[in-house]
Amino acid sequence: MPHSVNSRTASPAELQTLDRRVQMRFLRTDQAAAYLGLSGRTLEKHRTYGTGPVYRKLGNRVVYTIEELDAWAEIGTRRSTSDPGKGVVHPAKPIPGISRSKPAVKR
Repeated sequence: MPHSVNSRTASPAELQTLDRRVQMRFLRTDQAAAYLGLSGRTLEKHRTYGTGPVYRKLGNRVVYTIEELDAWAEIGTRRSTSDPGKGVVHPAKPIPGISRSKPAVKR
């Protein structure tokens, strides 16, 4: 459990850590897209086709964490054109073998 920090007695390092924790924890689609250098529509398509970063639904809102955005972008890291890399960041279009269907919900 994080301890509280008193701004009157906290060191600059403690205040900087607190500032990082207070920063936005979740990004909405347009913010996440800007972070990745994509359009919001492209990120929406990735979500629809199952080719994009992990996201969360909070009520009606779709949100992303910076860690998940970074992890998804990291998959596409290459050192050269011949480097096979860690994986493939697929384009925002249907990919054979990746299902768009939602699992049935038992009630």
